[in-house]
Amino acid sequence: MSYPGIAEGFIDQGSSVVDNLIAGEFPRVVMQITVGGGVDYPAGAVIGEIDDEQLFVFSAAGAEDGSEIPEAVLAEPVDATQSPVQAMAYFSGHFNSQALTLGDGHTLETVRRAFRIRSIFLSANQA
Repeated sequence: MSYPGIAEGFIDQGSSVVDNLIAGEFPRVVMQITVGGGVDYPAGAVIGEIDDEQLFVFSAAGAEDGSEIPEAVLAEPVDATQSPVQAMAYFSGHFNSQALTLGDGHTLETVRRAFRIRSIFLSANQA
């Protein structure tokens, strides 16, 4: 059986994965950064920059190196377990709070306050 517009013998049309990270249409600014720390990061990781190193790591509330301040949301999964790697991160936008991965000591409220002044907004997507 053949269908108009589908090549003969072609059965698998692929699949797509819904990116549940984006919650709204507020303009997103994405920049290339360097991620380190010997960690495997998921997309949606809340990251902060270590002072004077131009290196981003999970933002942990108890850190004292500058990374305690949440600055961006990682746009893609990144394996930095072996060495620092280049990655893309959002520095503004509207994101699903339920899709974020927070560093130690942070809550959605502490992250929300820090993000608000950076034009990063959070809300829970509908299921």
